[in-house]
Amino acid sequence: MNTISKIHLTEGNDLNHLYQESVELLSKLITIPSFSGDETHTADHIESFLNQHGVNTLRKHNNVWCYNKYMDAAKPTILLNSHHDTVKPNGQYSRDPFSPTIENEKLYGLGSNDAGGPLVSLIATFLYFFERKDLPFNLCLAATAEEETSGELGIRDILSEIKEIAFAIVGEPTCMQMAIAEKGSMVIDCVAKGRSGHAAREEGDNAIYHALKDIEWFKNHLFPIMDGEPQPVKMTVTEIKAGIQHNIVPGECSFTVDIRFDHNYTEREIVNTIINHTSCDFSLRPNVLKPSYIDILHPLVVAGISLGRKTYLSPTSSDQGWLDMPSIKMGPGNSARSHTADEFIGIEEIEEGIDIYISLLESLSF
Repeated sequence: MNTISKIHLTEGNDLNHLYQESVELLSKLITIPSFSGDETHTADHIESFLNQHGVNTLRKHNNVWCYNKYMDAAKPTILLNSHHDTVKPNGQYSRDPFSPTIENEKLYGLGSNDAGGPLVSLIATFLYFFERKDLPFNLCLAATAEEETSGELGIRDILSEIKEIAFAIVGEPTCMQMAIAEKGSMVIDCVAKGRSGHAAREEGDNAIYHALKDIEWFKNHLFPIMDGEPQPVKMTVTEIKAGIQHNIVPGECSFTVDIRFDHNYTEREIVNTIINHTSCDFSLRPNVLKPSYIDILHPLVVAGISLGRKTYLSPTSSDQGWLDMPSIKMGPGNSARSHTADEFIGIEEIEEGIDIYISLLESLSF
């Protein structure tokens, strides 16, 4: 499965030991429930693990971060970030989501793929470089919380406290390809108004019918873009609610729209377009995630391409949306497995992730 040769081992940097420790760390994290907003115990364990390796850690709420041993303020700092919170397991699990099991070289358990595999691979990468005196850069490792809910006490709560970051690697399952752009996300809650009446008579003004007109627009509207380019905005109606009784014409129909957008359109431009084309009242939920983009000629991207990594636009959002510096999203695992029953990650995927992360940093040219 590995697409690059194994990193040359040096004394004190035994990769086989790092591989083993990474799987053991992930297995332990799987046993600890860490739903978004309730990650205290996984934060405790990550902090303890790093401390046992001689790393001095900093912590705010359930975010843990640290720096390489020979930090040099004159050098640029690279952020290595991933999250340790998870969604709740869905009802289709056939395995205990908190019981790590290895079968056929796959590690099963809640959060193994999203984003435990990327997280432990970045931790291993950080430890590989931790005591190096000759690094041309600094490393800041941040294991953060509340990513799955875009919570206020996640990574954005510590961005003002960590040292200035030149660029970042955000660990999410991407099959170790490089997401050099990521769509932002916003959610609007809509209400179509009518007038209640008796369903058996020609009374009332059915709010559902008004809502259907706007829903049809959300389904079909295309935002202008150059030929051959991917659609910059995707709007999807995901929830709808109306009516209180079968024989009453509903006077109100509410629905929710999930919106994903890239750097071609701003939040304000999208909102104005909706205002001009729909009749419903709507409100924009807080915590809008902005789209991310890094130049194809950035040293981080150039280094990745030199290692055979492909670039792509990610349709999903992550903590990358809170970052104000250039970043890529990249990690072992497959996004298609995220939030699915019987989640897993391959042992070789973790090993490959560590290898490529290390090679990527060693290939950087400033």
